[in-house]
Amino acid sequence: EKKNMKVTVAVSVVLCVVLALAVIYTEAAQPSDKLQIGVLVRPKECTRKSGVGDKLTVHYEGKLLDGSVFDSSLERDTFEFTVGRGQVIQGWDRGLLGMCVGEKRKLTIPPALGYGAQGSPPKIPANSHLVFTVELFGIN
Repeated sequence: EKKNMKVTVAVSVVLCVVLALAVIYTEAAQPSDKLQIGVLVRPKECTRKSGVGDKLTVHYEGKLLDGSVFDSSLERDTFEFTVGRGQVIQGWDRGLLGMCVGEKRKLTIPPALGYGAQGSPPKIPANSHLVFTVELFGIN
């Protein structure tokens, strides 16, 4: 009877581990519906942070979740826009607030804060999550 108990416990432990891994894998495979902001480079000094109404000068690269690049300013001039005024997708208007010159961020943007159900054909399919790497060069 002790042997049966040990087998039952061992099987239970294995099943729990398999179930936990399945839950973790499922959650990792499903992109979040929330804006995710990661700081890749943080400058040593920050005398001013970006806010609504500031004109920002940035370089960026935009990718789909599969890693394919759909747009990049890296081989062009920097890009300028006024933050918080609807000149760019909502993920940028929200994700680039409080940023310092010299800072580099990774924004993972859900469809609702990107191009939504319509996408931006031909490069951005409907309901796409977007991943941007953005470096701030100036605040005016």
